[in-house]
Amino acid sequence: MGEQPSFLRVLAGEKQPVPPIWLMRQAGRYLPEYRELRSRSRSFLDFCYAPSMASEATLQPIRRFGFDAAIIFSDILVVPDALGRKVWFVENEGPKLEPIAADQIASLDDSDLAARMAPVYEAIERTKAALPANVPLIGFCGAPWTLATYMIKGSGGDKTPVRVFAHQHPKEFDALMDVLAKACAQHLALQVKAGVDAVQIFESWAEGLDSALFERAVTRPTQKLLAYFRAKCPAAPVISFPRAAGGHLRKFLQAVEVDAVGIDFSLPAEQINELLPPNLPAQGRIDPATLVAGGAALDAAIDETLAAMADRPHIFNLGHGILPSTPIAHVEHMIKRVRENAR
Repeated sequence: MGEQPSFLRVLAGEKQPVPPIWLMRQAGRYLPEYRELRSRSRSFLDFCYAPSMASEATLQPIRRFGFDAAIIFSDILVVPDALGRKVWFVENEGPKLEPIAADQIASLDDSDLAARMAPVYEAIERTKAALPANVPLIGFCGAPWTLATYMIKGSGGDKTPVRVFAHQHPKEFDALMDVLAKACAQHLALQVKAGVDAVQIFESWAEGLDSALFERAVTRPTQKLLAYFRAKCPAAPVISFPRAAGGHLRKFLQAVEVDAVGIDFSLPAEQINELLPPNLPAQGRIDPATLVAGGAALDAAIDETLAAMADRPHIFNLGHGILPSTPIAHVEHMIKRVRENAR
């Protein structure tokens, strides 16, 4: 049996001479092979639920760039879809959902979740069989608050209506958080059963919350999600990505035990060691816009991030998903520079 991949060694708390690299949304529209594959599917959800296509999308960036980890091609909104909420995607606008009313929350049913998302787990099985042995596979879900924002408002963007809902309907809102925590934990556990080596929880909308609502909408639901998940999968590594949590990050990481934390690009480098527990593995931080720009801006961001993470186990990544306009040559340059200049 070969040596454990560097990505998993970092998640186990071991610093590596060269940080493993993967990118959020590394399978996507910046790749011509992805665009060709996507053109064969009628809708984005159909694409996500086609195991052969989802597996192929996952494998494409591994073949092209040799990343140190793959992430299964899917979407965070498969969970609301599996809970019976109407989900669709509008080209150049993003996801849309039929907004849920307070009196509909009690009728949410997760009893058919495993069957409805079976294509996702089949895609994982196919992908795991096709990946090189030294490339781990990551599974993921959206965090309860992030999923709730889409379910309540019906789209992304301004979250003011969702915060108002949480205050006006506290009982129903907390019930929704509980349903989503259990559903997300079940989804992650089924991904582990299908073959993923680690999981990531995307809290994409952690910004703009006061302390009380952050505790109620982000921290406590994540604690519940992890408790449910770890009861089923105690050994599976977990990465939490509370994007733009800012000053809430220290208290969040004291309350939520995870194996690594994702850092978004808005967090100043000097605050990383102030807010994160010593030796907690960290991932991310590069602004996707600098990857589009390339040149001196990208080199400076790479070098600053390597320096900022030098004292802890580090997974090199972006601070948000890769942008569709990203030149492939810039991705190649970034990988080369990290692998040649890592300390």
